[in-house]
Amino acid sequence: MQGFIIVAVRDLELVSRELVTHKSLTLKEVGCLTFSVTPDESNPNKFNVYEEFVDQAAFDNHQARVKSSQWGKVTKNVQRHYQITHSD
Repeated sequence: MQGFIIVAVRDLELVSRELVTHKSLTLKEVGCLTFSVTPDESNPNKFNVYEEFVDQAAFDNHQARVKSSQWGKVTKNVQRHYQITHSD
């Protein structure tokens, strides 16, 4: 999956702070090959996202964990712009 999120100014500090924990937990997930969320160089409210998982099950497990996590709570209002691709 790759794309970006846009974070409102009012949520930026909280999202940036929680991102550290989110990255750490995701990288420890079974099946996570790579995970990156980085601030955009030209837009302080934009974070570029790239992640790879070994298979659809690992990706689905990640999505389920995120929805019930603190990250899921603090990012409930972000605009998500993702493209999901599958490798066969």
